[in-house]
Amino acid sequence: MNMNKNKLCRTLLLSSLLLGGTFTLSHAQDEPLVAGIEAAFPPWAYAQGGEYKGIAVDAMRAIAENQGLEVEFRDMPWPSLIPALANERIDLLVTGLNVTRERNEVLDFTIPWWENDDEVLVNADSELNVVTALCCGATIGAQGGSTQHSWIQANLVENEDIDVTLRSYEDYVTAIEDMGVGRIDSVVVSTDTAEDFISKGRDVRIAGTITQGQPQALAVSRGDPNGILGTLNRGIMELYESGKWQEIVHSYAPYATIRQIPATMPDYVRTYQEPIAGLGEE
Repeated sequence: MNMNKNKLCRTLLLSSLLLGGTFTLSHAQDEPLVAGIEAAFPPWAYAQGGEYKGIAVDAMRAIAENQGLEVEFRDMPWPSLIPALANERIDLLVTGLNVTRERNEVLDFTIPWWENDDEVLVNADSELNVVTALCCGATIGAQGGSTQHSWIQANLVENEDIDVTLRSYEDYVTAIEDMGVGRIDSVVVSTDTAEDFISKGRDVRIAGTITQGQPQALAVSRGDPNGILGTLNRGIMELYESGKWQEIVHSYAPYATIRQIPATMPDYVRTYQEPIAGLGEE
């Protein structure tokens, strides 16, 4: 009789563990994906009336609905977003993200959905041109950790023949405000961000363009631990082919040129080799 009781206890314990394990796994799968954004980066992502808005935010919501994903957004300062994704503290990065060789070492990119150049912004009444705004003792503002910041550092600050000071900012809104009160002379931002500041009545103008042809994409942690890269790629293509992408972009940037998706991607991006997840044979 005691042996039967022991056997029954072992059976119940094993069943309990198996059920517990099944519950835990199911619960993990039901958790929403955490999408990191910088909510001070219009027109891609910003906060208004307690709600996140922007091209990237609306596009991600549409992709999630189309592909059966559940996503919640987490606002973080730009310099902390890439480290958070690389260390899997968030599941994907949604704010307009430029593709670079350095980022390719720690992240996996989706297909590119945008290409961008950089603009040199000055105050509307400034007499600076694109040359004098980037030399001759000028103080230039850029967001810390951005590709614009890296370009200024590598091409201007480290050039012994050019006299400039680079000032880092947590976001471009603060940089534009500092330029307005004379703390800096110019700000280097992406084309779409520059156009957004101008369209919203900021007292700035574009002094000139730095041609970059920089692709932008979504990103996941290296190795795609959640197995969502293919799903995101399919979602991006369906968003574009349905016309919803153009609708979203033009709702925030009415005069923006809609680039073909996928946009051009550098050869070094490993996730853009054939077959591409979600688009080719897997």
